[in-house]
Amino acid sequence: MARISTRKQLAGLAAWIALMLAVAVLGAVASVNASGFYQSLTQPAWAPPAAWFGPAWTTLYTLMAVAVWLVWRRSGFRGAPKALTLFLVQLVPNALWSWLFFVWHLGAWSFATVVLLWLMILATLISFLRAHRLAGLMLLPYLLWVSLAVALNYTVWQLNPVALG
Repeated sequence: MARISTRKQLAGLAAWIALMLAVAVLGAVASVNASGFYQSLTQPAWAPPAAWFGPAWTTLYTLMAVAVWLVWRRSGFRGAPKALTLFLVQLVPNALWSWLFFVWHLGAWSFATVVLLWLMILATLISFLRAHRLAGLMLLPYLLWVSLAVALNYTVWQLNPVALG
């Protein structure tokens, strides 16, 4: 492992945080009017309160930024191309889901996207575990939250076929 200067490590951390902030903003833009739409939908009894989503995603994006930085810091893109590429690619369905569900009201497409996201997170987590154990473990809450999102997306879609046709 090549030694990375402290300055480059901090710049890398800032870059990963900035990337995660950009992804979060993309989702937030799609979710600006989500509250009214989401509250109008029939929800299962086990659905988390809407107020949990913001803090949960803030925590998850922070964990993701630190996890990807740990992998990058240890190995760089040359040392962990699969892990870092998987991480970057999984950000696409992550950002796209909010648009599919909250803006375009596409239940089937949002469900397919969240399932794809779940599979990509699992692959990323496994790759991260191989590159940096702590980084992989830091993605576990993300996988668990998206597991809930898969079940919730499917159930809400099925309970609201007109709104999410």
